[in-house]
Amino acid sequence: MIFRRTPLAWLNLTHNRRKLLTSLGGVAFAVLLMFIFTGFQNALFDSQLQVIDRLNADIILTSKLKYAMFIPDSFARRRLYQARAFEGVTAAYPLYISDAAWKNVDDGKTRPVRVLAFNPQDPVLTLPEVQAQVNQLQLPDTVLIDLKSRSEVGPILPGTVTELAERRVEVVGNYSLGTDFASGNGNLVMSDQNFLRYFANRGPEEDPRSLGTVDIGLLKVAPEADAQSIVETLSRALPTDITVMTKADFVDQELTYWQENTTIGFVFTLLTTMSFIVGVILVYQILYTDVADHWAEYATLKAMGYRNLFLLGIVLQEAILLSILGFIPGFCISVILYQQTSEATGLLMQMLPHRAMTIFVLTFLMCLVSGAIAVRKVQATDPAEVFG
Repeated sequence: MIFRRTPLAWLNLTHNRRKLLTSLGGVAFAVLLMFIFTGFQNALFDSQLQVIDRLNADIILTSKLKYAMFIPDSFARRRLYQARAFEGVTAAYPLYISDAAWKNVDDGKTRPVRVLAFNPQDPVLTLPEVQAQVNQLQLPDTVLIDLKSRSEVGPILPGTVTELAERRVEVVGNYSLGTDFASGNGNLVMSDQNFLRYFANRGPEEDPRSLGTVDIGLLKVAPEADAQSIVETLSRALPTDITVMTKADFVDQELTYWQENTTIGFVFTLLTTMSFIVGVILVYQILYTDVADHWAEYATLKAMGYRNLFLLGIVLQEAILLSILGFIPGFCISVILYQQTSEATGLLMQMLPHRAMTIFVLTFLMCLVSGAIAVRKVQATDPAEVFG
């Protein structure tokens, strides 16, 4: 005859189905909070980097004063020509960036958007939709607009005629990218010649733009060349009014700025920590109530000779079961909310495997901590007090 250990932890949890569902709802709520807050934090960082990731460059040139991509500081375009002359550099592309007011043709209100401009003959953006429509950009007063722009911008399908910077503009195509915290309500793409038409003659409070100054310079290097060595050479040889870095370093600079120099990252980290603490309290209350309900049974086990370690194992098994069963609905609801948030805001809300695993580990630890606290009542139980 084969003897099997009675699954006390499972039976304790499932003997009252209504209580079990309530317990799982509490764990799932804590999981949902952690997913939402970390999701927004990750969306902040991922969204800020998605434009940079799609720049066709190995080396980035910026103004010395430009410590983040959205800072409106430009440098002389001739620096690109000077860099292009160095060995190993195969191409140099200027990128122009500006904020502008976009008019919603439905309600007549204007909203801020970000404009990305370049020579249509230069492969600046590695977006197939943009590359396929560069001929349309050569027409005057035309733009491509992101399909993931916020709904506040109004109609964005090809053929839409509205105003950009108080000047008539026609949408001639779309692409899919996404918004971020610095792009306003979306990103527009236009040619450098159209950029002059809209921003060369601006109001008295804004500086006029010309093609003689560049916001970001993009350099391509030969396949066999070492980009880091070229960066060091250019940094020594070019004037000090620009910063030269690899694309990877530019990404790190942008990420560091949003992580360390803004309060948004700190706020979401704090909220995630508070969600973890709330989860610990919820699970502790669930397990403590279960221990109190079965106090006599635990005392009987101690009277039979079972040690505190065995009783601790039962409570911790309940905690583990709660973490697994509560994580599943919290994860599923979070996936749905991520998708809806991404569609509504244009932010890059991604449920990546390693991020889901991180929240699962936090849930697991949350339940273990709660179980370790709740089991103290069992360990302090004296059978003589219970049956005396």
